[in-house]
Amino acid sequence: MPLAQLINPQSLAERRETGGWVILDCRFALEDPDYGRCSYAEGHIDGAQYADLKRHLSGPVIKGVTGRHPLPEPDTFARQLRAWGVNADTDVVLYDDGPGAYAARAWWLLAWLGKRDGVFILDGGLKAWHSAGFPLSLDAPTIEPGTFVGKPDNHLLLDAEHLQKRLGQPGMTLIDARAPARFRGEVEPIDPIAGHIPGAQCAAFNENLGSDGRFLPAEQLKQRFAAQLQGRSPEELVAYCGSGVTACHNLFALSLAGYPLGKLYAGSWSEWITDPARAIATGD
Repeated sequence: MPLAQLINPQSLAERRETGGWVILDCRFALEDPDYGRCSYAEGHIDGAQYADLKRHLSGPVIKGVTGRHPLPEPDTFARQLRAWGVNADTDVVLYDDGPGAYAARAWWLLAWLGKRDGVFILDGGLKAWHSAGFPLSLDAPTIEPGTFVGKPDNHLLLDAEHLQKRLGQPGMTLIDARAPARFRGEVEPIDPIAGHIPGAQCAAFNENLGSDGRFLPAEQLKQRFAAQLQGRSPEELVAYCGSGVTACHNLFALSLAGYPLGKLYAGSWSEWITDPARAIATGD
């Protein structure tokens, strides 16, 4: 079974009644940091708790050193998982508004800490939940603290120093999850410098989805990433984006397609550009 797993709204609605699930609402908006929290307060899937990208799914930003969403400290995140009621054998469902970018960040963090069974992303997110006719709740869930103890698997990470040393090596596949215009350096709405890491290929994360906002079938995803890999080992793949969030969407999609879990350059573009000595490329 691939590490990545999806659940549809109907299955979640049916299985949620059995209890024992932890559901995390991961909604967020880069342009409005309060959006997710306020949206959760206005209605969420019954039993869900709010997982904030900045407060829970990221660590402190150090200006000029880190990217915009550095990884949380492992012990801090494990403590938060316990506060949400997560045990080693708990089934966890993650959702956001629909595309799955923020839910995939939470999924990757759980995998990083060793929680790799029973973690699902709601396919199509809250948009699909609405479309299926299921209601939202205003009730705060009652939570019994969990016992999860995670151990970070840093083989899933590649830092800027090691990535810089590997640039140009023929075996590595470096994929950038940002939109093509940002990749080419034509626009940059968030970070102070435009462009991409030399040698990277553009693999916009939203192309993992169909027109209905749900993940493409595994075979289509496999074909998509086979074109990126071009025969190279998937174990040598490195994913990045603007700040280490949407890159996790590509890693989730790769896993859905049956590939092994690739590496994440967590600092991503927003960290890469903090050092003027690091090379920058533009165009295709």
